[in-house]
Amino acid sequence: MNKMTMIRILCKNIFLVATLFACCNTEPNVYVAGWEDTGTGRIAKLWKNGVAQKISNRKGQDVVALCVFVSAKKDVYMVGYDAKSFGSVAKLWKNGVEQSLADGRYLSEANSVYVANNNVYVAGRETNISKFWINATAKNLTDGSYSACALSIFVSGNDVYIAGREQNAQKNHVAKLWKNGIEQSLTDGTYNASARSVFVYKNDTYIAGYEENARGRSVAILWKNGIAQSLSDGNYNAKANSLYVSDGNVYVVGYGHTAQRRGIAKLWENGVEKDLTHGTYEAEAYSVYVLDNDVYVAGTEKNDFGVFVAKLWVNGVSQDFSGGERDAKAFSVYVK
Repeated sequence: MNKMTMIRILCKNIFLVATLFACCNTEPNVYVAGWEDTGTGRIAKLWKNGVAQKISNRKGQDVVALCVFVSAKKDVYMVGYDAKSFGSVAKLWKNGVEQSLADGRYLSEANSVYVANNNVYVAGRETNISKFWINATAKNLTDGSYSACALSIFVSGNDVYIAGREQNAQKNHVAKLWKNGIEQSLTDGTYNASARSVFVYKNDTYIAGYEENARGRSVAILWKNGIAQSLSDGNYNAKANSLYVSDGNVYVVGYGHTAQRRGIAKLWENGVEKDLTHGTYEAEAYSVYVLDNDVYVAGTEKNDFGVFVAKLWVNGVSQDFSGGERDAKAFSVYVK
């Protein structure tokens, strides 16, 4: 082997080692969706690794982002709504490009997005009908007899799971799961309830939400395959807003009230409750994502001036995403 060949082999090995080292030490990208008040209206925002990107810039008009999802192709999808003088219009953004999911004749909103099988699935509502969209084509989950809303969507294989709520004849909300359009009631309708997040892990279906008790207090609930587990004791209001399952561990976030009626942002890990805030100021956790044993939570907390600040907690350590001069909220987190 001559000297030149040895040099080529050595350079090639150095390049391979450097490439491997870079791949193993790549920090994840953290995407957070929400909104911030401008003084003349709310604007939808996407924070990537803490850096804000305006998705909308229409003055005097509320545009809100409620959920973010990053596809295998690294396309960034967000959903929410654009408030008009007569109501709101459900919106989908792909890499910042806006698309209306409804024609605007009726109030509509998009609450959740999931990308799978080269399809874009969105859950939401139009007027009082619970709906979902596949590639912007709308399908009804309810017939409009009672007010209903789809709040979360998850795709596993060829199955589409949607969580939400629907009123009954007594005007109480019933927590619902729709699997491929087939409805399942999670509560009996005696008290108000809502299913707010759905996640499928292996063969189990997990749903986070809440149900009121006989005292009128909302209780944070986790349903596993339709069986309810209370995450809070029912003495003070609490709600579960989002969940994520990783390696069999179940992470749920939401809030719980104190005796002073302040909300504390909460994380429940396998049913064990952890406080993300101290209860000095009102706070709430809206979304959770887990990657490589790191737990990312998006939410909001008031500051000393009574202004809501958009926040991200990573393993319990908080980071402010807004300046605190005007209200802002972080509703969804996705880590890629």
